[in-house]
Amino acid sequence: MTDGPDHDGPAPDVPPGWAPDQPPAYQRHQGSSWASPGGPGETPPPPPPPPPPQGQPYGQSPYGGQPQYGGQPGAYGPYGSYGAYGPGPQGFRPPPQAPRPGIVPLRPLALGDILDGTIKMVRSHPKATLGLSAIVAAVTTLPVSAGQAIYVRSTSELLADPDALGTADALGGLGAQLLGTLISMALTFVATTILTGIMTRVLGRAVFGGKITVGEAWRLTRGRFPALFGLVALEGLILILPALLVFGLAIGLITSGALEDSSGGVVGLVGFLILCLVAYAVYALFFSTKFALSAPAVVLEGRGPVDAMRRSWQLVKGDSWRIFGIVLLTGLLAGLIGSVLSFPFSLAGTMVGLMGGSSAGVAVAVTLLTALGSTLSAMITYPFQAGVNGLLYADRRMRVEAFDLVLRSAAAQNQTQGWVHSSVDDLWDPSNAAAAGAGASAYGPPYGTGPGQDGWGGYGAPPGGPQL
Repeated sequence: MTDGPDHDGPAPDVPPGWAPDQPPAYQRHQGSSWASPGGPGETPPPPPPPPPPQGQPYGQSPYGGQPQYGGQPGAYGPYGSYGAYGPGPQGFRPPPQAPRPGIVPLRPLALGDILDGTIKMVRSHPKATLGLSAIVAAVTTLPVSAGQAIYVRSTSELLADPDALGTADALGGLGAQLLGTLISMALTFVATTILTGIMTRVLGRAVFGGKITVGEAWRLTRGRFPALFGLVALEGLILILPALLVFGLAIGLITSGALEDSSGGVVGLVGFLILCLVAYAVYALFFSTKFALSAPAVVLEGRGPVDAMRRSWQLVKGDSWRIFGIVLLTGLLAGLIGSVLSFPFSLAGTMVGLMGGSSAGVAVAVTLLTALGSTLSAMITYPFQAGVNGLLYADRRMRVEAFDLVLRSAAAQNQTQGWVHSSVDDLWDPSNAAAAGAGASAYGPPYGTGPGQDGWGGYGAPPGGPQL
């Protein structure tokens, strides 16, 4: 390089052909880059926040309107708001809940759903459940209460003066209690059969969220009373006949004198009776479970006694242990609650009878106290057991026949028209349910009407126009 006239020292190195005066070199600032947009040296911008959950303002958390954890909306977690289940990756949302137009959700039921639905049925129809149960219990418990009052009166006389009371008087009091018990059992057989039919009809409407009066339930059920009586009679024969045979065999062995000469024979008879008792308990529990859904099939499907027992057997098949456990647990629970309610009145009646003497007023007081306790107990046990069996029937049809799709379709039409028509009772018939559920799907029942249907979802317009 040569020295120019304008420089005191050596000229800077420049490429050949370049002018000697060049602009100053670029001073790179910290954090800047000459990389092209989108190149490897550029930091990508932060992704946009996810959209807020449905029904929630953007940038507002479900806990008081403050931004979410992290300082900006949607910055915490893949599920939108902190503590809420909003839309997730690729728009994922949790599955929707099953519709619940009435006392239970329209899906296969768990034990909690069955208990909750039974309580809701009683609360939504107190006259048809608690009222009828109280009337039935009062009528059926009067004979046994009167017999118990006579027995307590004779016992109090015996305790007061053992010599003045003869054997005939003592046996008379015992016989009166036995006779009153038999009369009450016969009345209970008739009354509880009618009551079960009416409550089953109430439950069939309550599943859809509809109301039904006692008079309407009676009118819809009275045609099924003969089939219900036949069903109860057949089930009674199946359950009682083996016990009668064993009892008759034991009486025959005792009266024949075959056990008088041998002490080992007595021990053998006792062991035989214990074995028969255990076998009969297994037998009774087995058939009680298999026929637990017979009464709903008679009332809601219009079947005869034998056909209803066959239908119950088919529905229970494959789930016998679960149904047995639910029936046993709810029966014990209802019995426990009923015993707690009736115990104070029974104890008070017994104490009044033993310490009040043998007057007629004491007998009346004992009868009233005993009847009141039995009535309170039956008000709980009758509707509770009927509700559990009816909801078990609905649950088994949902699991076996996908009946929940039919119920959802009818519930959607009821919601569209704004009221529940009485013709929903016909959907419990399997033939009508198959026709009504032909267009149902797992993603929701069809709304509106189809060809040949009227403007009220196929149920007909309500009298006097829609009731919204």
